[in-house]
Amino acid sequence: MAGAGELELVFVEDLQLTEVMRLRAQSLQQRGQKRQDGERLLLPYEAVYRLDFSTQELSFLRWRVGVKGPGRLSVTGISQLWTPDLTNLMTRQLLEPTGQFWRSAGDPNDSPLKCLEADIQEFGERIAELAKVRKVMYFLFAFKEGAEKANVNCSVIFKPLSG
Repeated sequence: MAGAGELELVFVEDLQLTEVMRLRAQSLQQRGQKRQDGERLLLPYEAVYRLDFSTQELSFLRWRVGVKGPGRLSVTGISQLWTPDLTNLMTRQLLEPTGQFWRSAGDPNDSPLKCLEADIQEFGERIAELAKVRKVMYFLFAFKEGAEKANVNCSVIFKPLSG
């Protein structure tokens, strides 16, 4: 939970955009066509999520991620103001680094999730930077190694900067 003077933004699945991307991949497959050069198709274990910024002057504090049981959540930011109903997702729009959070099989459910600390810190700071120029940002969530959408929650905690 966010403390006093903190703002917690929860990632929300964008069901419509996820469906549009699934239909694009299915359509190409059914017609035996190939993706455009550089296009990134949605994989079966991925979904599109979004963050809506109620304020745009933010300082990144920390991630809050929960995964029940073993599994891995990968969060990849999308750099452009992008909607798949208007344009296809291109690999050049995917941000580095990604957020990787996981719990190995055999780890107790109450053990802290493992992550790549430097990467998630840099990624969180990058989100705060991008928030200055947009009201919404999109992300690809990949649920792997046993992680399921229903058993994952993810948010980012910021400190709003008075401006």
